[in-house]
Amino acid sequence: MSKLGKLGARLHHGEVGYDFIKNRKIWYGISILITITAIVGLAVRGLHMGIEFQGGAVFTTPKNMSASVSQTETYAEEASGHDAIVQKLGDGSLRIQIAGIDTGKSDEIKDGLAKDLKVDAEKINADLVGPSWGDQIANKAWQGLAIFMVLVVIYLAIAFEWRMALAAFIALIHDITITTGIYALVGFEVTPGTVIGLLTILGYSLYDTVVVFDSLKEQTKDITKQTRWTYGEIANRSINSTLVRSINTTVVALLPVAGLLFIGGGVLGAGMLNDISLSLFVGLAAGAYSSIFIATPLVADLKEAEPQMKALKKRVLAKRAQAAAKGEPAEAAVADGPYADDEPEDAAPAVVGPRNQPASRTRGRGRPSGKRR
Repeated sequence: MSKLGKLGARLHHGEVGYDFIKNRKIWYGISILITITAIVGLAVRGLHMGIEFQGGAVFTTPKNMSASVSQTETYAEEASGHDAIVQKLGDGSLRIQIAGIDTGKSDEIKDGLAKDLKVDAEKINADLVGPSWGDQIANKAWQGLAIFMVLVVIYLAIAFEWRMALAAFIALIHDITITTGIYALVGFEVTPGTVIGLLTILGYSLYDTVVVFDSLKEQTKDITKQTRWTYGEIANRSINSTLVRSINTTVVALLPVAGLLFIGGGVLGAGMLNDISLSLFVGLAAGAYSSIFIATPLVADLKEAEPQMKALKKRVLAKRAQAAAKGEPAEAAVADGPYADDEPEDAAPAVVGPRNQPASRTRGRGRPSGKRR
């Protein structure tokens, strides 16, 4: 078994672990700081919406153009009077995107580009997007996101409980805010691919969160019938038992996305891949972080505010104080569940090592003496 596999087994059985719940205020503070930075980025720089959302035109030149990207941007801005984005494609052609222009002006811009680039105007392909269609796409994207969030909250409230649904909802808002904030800070264009990436990473974040919640639900069944563990301690155990699984799935998912973002978008210059790959990369990392450091600690905070969980915590602490006063050792972690070896309060301490069984009073009666055969 590999070292990582051994570590995962020890985490699952509670032999080792990190106290995520105890240090939750640190993670809350980090998340608040990152979220504030993302909000400031959105407020100051804003999102760079693509032409699919605000209307405009995309012109594609013939292959193997000699004009540079910066020179073509200047030609396009002079011809249209608007900012232009130019990308060089793999076959040497240029993709010129001009947002916010009237589609009726496209022929004039096309002729101006053909003259400056010294190519036939008929060889420049033009794709037009009207502003009304762009508004419709934007509205449908927001509607789809809102419906997705409502359905998620309803499902989690039914499958688990409302506290877990609320914690998962906050974690999703956390992931969306960070991803969109980084989009604003980096200046990448928001396209339908970006929306697809956002919905994808939200689903992934929920998957990771539900795995931890399922473990937590199973381990906290009949929690008030014992006096060994508090809710927060069992929540911490649930995180640790699924930690290696979360890390493995996140790393495996991030590797191909990193290839799209850094190799496809950076080395090969395939700028259109950046739209979806950046949202996936940031969102996957944020989703894994929120599942471990945000969602489950929030559930623990909400649950431990309940009267019955407060009473349980008092009983657990009182029992430990009583044991400490008697000089008894601290209770060890349980391998097969939080209460698997939980004993009654008045149970005698377990005997470790070989035990000498007392001779039975009836042993040997009715048997002849001498050597057994």
